[in-house]
Amino acid sequence: MQLYLLAEKPQAIHQIATWYSNEWGYIGEGRSVGELELKLKEYLNHDKLPLIMVAFDKGTFFGAAQLRCHEMDIYPQREHWLGGVYVAPSSRGIGVGKALVEAMIEKAKALGVTSINLQTEDISGGLYRSLGWQTVEQVTYHGIDVLVMEKSL
Repeated sequence: MQLYLLAEKPQAIHQIATWYSNEWGYIGEGRSVGELELKLKEYLNHDKLPLIMVAFDKGTFFGAAQLRCHEMDIYPQREHWLGGVYVAPSSRGIGVGKALVEAMIEKAKALGVTSINLQTEDISGGLYRSLGWQTVEQVTYHGIDVLVMEKSL
């Protein structure tokens, strides 16, 4: 498995948009594959946010994670966010998610970020708790119960 910035593998945009639409399309407007493809073009960056890391091997994309600013409007003071962490079902349970999260943490550090936040529907904290993320609080956001977590870098 190799990890690349989306800027290095822009051909992944359609696959990522499809994953995101299928996984989180129920959340609201702007979640069609076409709308997400347009939005993901904003992530074609190397040295500034937003950006996406993709997992790739043998000609196949099988995971993605984002680093972006101000994800949840109820937390205007929380600037940097990990989001859009997705691993294709056939590649789950083998460390892809962990590798993506760790790579995004290293990229954030390289960009001078000192703290990252995330929201997850896994109220236990799951993978993130095992990687040292701390609970901020559990909230209902846009009608969905989520756990908000933070990691100091």
